[in-house]
Amino acid sequence: MREGAARRPRSRLTAVFAPSALPPRLRRLAAGVVHRTWTWVSAVAAVGPDDARGKRFRSMGPSTCIAWPPGVVYGERWISIGAHTLIGAHVTLAVGMPFEPLDPDADPVIVIGDRCSFGRGGSIVARCRVVIEDDVTIAPNVYITDHNHTYTDVDVPISQQWPTNDPVRIGAGSWLAANVIVLPGADIGRHVTVAGGSVVRGHVPDNSVIAGAPAKVVRSYVDGKGWDPPVPEPGPQYSPGRVAE
Repeated sequence: MREGAARRPRSRLTAVFAPSALPPRLRRLAAGVVHRTWTWVSAVAAVGPDDARGKRFRSMGPSTCIAWPPGVVYGERWISIGAHTLIGAHVTLAVGMPFEPLDPDADPVIVIGDRCSFGRGGSIVARCRVVIEDDVTIAPNVYITDHNHTYTDVDVPISQQWPTNDPVRIGAGSWLAANVIVLPGADIGRHVTVAGGSVVRGHVPDNSVIAGAPAKVVRSYVDGKGWDPPVPEPGPQYSPGRVAE
């Protein structure tokens, strides 16, 4: 603090209930109450197919859940989610541009299959078509979009130029690691691993591993020959808590 600067007065409430001022036993009790309350709130506020918010979606299969707290969610009428799928906290699901009129009877724009998992902090932003097939695992902070700004007129701010669209597909059984960006037109095949931080565009063949920005195939499975290049042999496998001999 600079010399002569006025100290901000602490209220009596802050002084008495500051965490550092709580006796250890009282702090443990308070922490337990806070944790149990947050767990209860998270369970109650999660969105499922039988909830009022869940019924806003075009469809939401049984045992599917959108965790609390959610990200920005709008355009639910054009979002379809399959069964046994988990959408993590702070995930944005958005259809259409702000104030863009959409046909209420149009097909779903975002389609997420069965048994998928979407990590916290990610986004699916669509106005054309994004299809995520069954059994896809998506790590935290993954961004998927089917549209992007154009840059055709150098005299108009890019944010004011109408976007172009290109459908996106993510094939069944694939895994997208953290911080992946999936660009418009990406067609990711079945059972594909996308390395963390990759930027994906264009066609990706089935049974492959891709990495980089832009992402390129770094390993692929060849029928009758196996992985090319070969996958390293796994090390010793131990059960949790077991000490290696």
